[in-house]
Amino acid sequence: MGWNSWDGFATTVTEAQTRAQAEVMNTKLAAHGWHLITVDIQWYEPKATGFDYRPGAQLEMDTFGRLVPATNKFPSAVAGAGFKPLADYVHSLGLQFGLHLMRGIPRQAVAAQTPILGTSYTAADIADTNSLCPWNSDMYGVDMTKPGAQEYYNSVFELMASWGLDFIKVDDLSRPYHAAEIAAIRTAIDRTGRAIVFSTSPGATPVSAGEHVSTHANMWRISDDFWDKWSLLREQFDRLRNWTPYRGPGHFPDADMLPVGVLQMGRSKTKFTADEQYTLLTLWSIARSPLILGADLTRLDDFTLALITNDEVLAVDQASTANHELFHRDGIYAWLADVPGSPDKYLALFNTKNRPADRQEPALNIPVHLSELGFPNGCHIKDLWTHTSLGSFTNEFSPAIHFHGAGLYRITPGQ
Repeated sequence: MGWNSWDGFATTVTEAQTRAQAEVMNTKLAAHGWHLITVDIQWYEPKATGFDYRPGAQLEMDTFGRLVPATNKFPSAVAGAGFKPLADYVHSLGLQFGLHLMRGIPRQAVAAQTPILGTSYTAADIADTNSLCPWNSDMYGVDMTKPGAQEYYNSVFELMASWGLDFIKVDDLSRPYHAAEIAAIRTAIDRTGRAIVFSTSPGATPVSAGEHVSTHANMWRISDDFWDKWSLLREQFDRLRNWTPYRGPGHFPDADMLPVGVLQMGRSKTKFTADEQYTLLTLWSIARSPLILGADLTRLDDFTLALITNDEVLAVDQASTANHELFHRDGIYAWLADVPGSPDKYLALFNTKNRPADRQEPALNIPVHLSELGFPNGCHIKDLWTHTSLGSFTNEFSPAIHFHGAGLYRITPGQ
């Protein structure tokens, strides 16, 4: 559970903005479990300007071809300090610090034939110049069959561990799936001795790689960048269901960031309706996706703050087990999960249908037979979004769910 700079600040995020986000997280969100502050892409490019990338951009790097922060954006990184001063500040608030990194080695380092730390090899010796990211020209892939290749990744993560890194999101890694470099990064992280969460991006990660990614990464993207568009949210239902066999402690399919609140460098607020935002948080929670906010936290409105600080909903994301889709029927979805240490269950219901033009009612009753849930003898039901008891039920539960909306419930056996 945390924040990432991409949705709100794209390639332009600064140290001052990052500190401001951390301060809001500390005062308003940390008590609810939010704890990670991540600086996303192009932190090493002094002249980055927006959501696009500049071909051939000059990057900041050290003598061993390792990227370092651009000091015009992160002034505390001067004199080789790197991200340690910023990470130390984030840690002083009781939070964790994360970074984005592109797969591979800087093309700039290859052209300069920079040495690889601790070896007799150079960047040019290990680069795969045919392995290119189609949307960002900063890097070449690393040919992991070459001597010095693992040592390069080792050196990168040694540096990042020395800064106090807690989380790394490595991009251009999952689509197509670069198994050798994923394994190399896992080895390099483990070698540091520091507990660094490893996230792969973007998606869709192929489900056929499920066994490999779930044993090498801690989270992996199941789609391309997710934004505030209903059709994109609708597509995540099937993806999250398909990844169910590989969801478990320490390794989670990642449905991407939560585009709620103020986004895109303050230019817009989320286009999701209130009902769609309830669907978003309910689906991510019942499927145990990582929860990463994209909003400018310094501009949180009351609705967004309440949405992301509902502790009963967040507990579903953080602690439920045996999460799986119960059924999907013509745009109606149900998911079920266990409550650890309890006979109770969590039930999520979704109405992804569009409201018919000739219908006045904003909602549709969704009947669920209690025997489907494992409660043939009746149960008590609590609405987790409203924190209200709905009473006792036998045989059937049929709540009214808004079109594009969702409900999330805790079910306790007994009449």
